[in-house]
Amino acid sequence: MIKRTLFFGNPAYLSTKNEQIVISYPNKEQESKTVAIEDIGVIVLENQQITITNGLLEKLTNNNVALINCDQQHMPIGLLMPLNGHTKQTERFKHQLNASVPLKKNLWQQTIACKIRNQAGLLKERGIPMRKMELWAKEVTSGDALNHESRAAVYYWEKLFKLDNFTRGQKELPPNNLLNYGYAILRAITARALVSSGLLPTLGIFHHNKYNAYCLADDIMEPYRPYVDLIVCHILETEDHVEELTIGIKKELLSIASIDVVIDGKNSPLMVAMSRTTNSLQECFEGSSRKILYPVYV
Repeated sequence: MIKRTLFFGNPAYLSTKNEQIVISYPNKEQESKTVAIEDIGVIVLENQQITITNGLLEKLTNNNVALINCDQQHMPIGLLMPLNGHTKQTERFKHQLNASVPLKKNLWQQTIACKIRNQAGLLKERGIPMRKMELWAKEVTSGDALNHESRAAVYYWEKLFKLDNFTRGQKELPPNNLLNYGYAILRAITARALVSSGLLPTLGIFHHNKYNAYCLADDIMEPYRPYVDLIVCHILETEDHVEELTIGIKKELLSIASIDVVIDGKNSPLMVAMSRTTNSLQECFEGSSRKILYPVYV
C-alpha cells in the first residue's frame, strides 16, 4: 500500500478523531480536513506555529508514521519513532548486537557495490559515461577496504551536475541544500523501516559515531541516495532559482517516499521497497540469509 506524505508549512492545529488526523487552521474561513492515519507514512512539520495533540502523537507512533520536525531554517532536525517497533524486537536486537565483524563487512560490501551501481545507472540514464563506475562496483571488496565508495563519489559528483565550482558538502553551493533536504527525508524513511523490522537504527554495520543516533539508517540508505539525486536533477532542469527551498521544491523532494524503484525484479514505491530492504537485513542478522535486498536503478 502506498503511504501518503503530509507537509505542513503554515500554522495549523493537528488533532485526532475516529482514527483520522484532523487538520484545523487559524483562518476560520479555511475548512478543516481529515486524513486516515493508516494511509500516512511521513509527516513533515515545518512551521513554528503548529500545535499537535498528544492523542494524535500516540496514534501516529502506534501506526509507525515518521514524524519529522524542522528548525527555524526549515531543515529537518528531529524524528519521532516508536519504542516498540516489532513484537520480536528483543530477539532481533540480540541478533543485531551479536553480528560478527565478517558479516558486517560483507553487508557493507554489498551496500557499497549496489550504491555505485545505482549511481552508474543514473549517470547512464542522463547520457554520461559510467564505465568506470561499473568496474569499481565489481571491484568492491569486503568492508570496502580499498575505499571504492570515495573514488566513485569523486567521479560521480564531477559528472552528474554540470555546475562550476560545485563540491558536495554540508554548506556549499546549491544544489547541496536540495540534496541535504532530500537525504534528511530519506534518512527518516530508512529509520522508520528499520524500527518496523525490529532493528536498532543506532547500531551501524559501518558508520560508528557516538554522536549519531542513526548510524544504521545512514548505512542502509546509501544505495537509495541516487533516487534523491534524480529528483534534484529534475528540479535543477525546471527551476530557475534553487538558492531558497520553496514550498514547490520541498514538495517535489518529499515525493521520494512514493517514487517507483525496481526491487527483486518488480516495481515498488520507495517506502515499500525500504521495508523489504530492512526485513532482508534482519534475516541476515538472524542467519537465515546472506544477501540484503536492494533496489536496482534501471
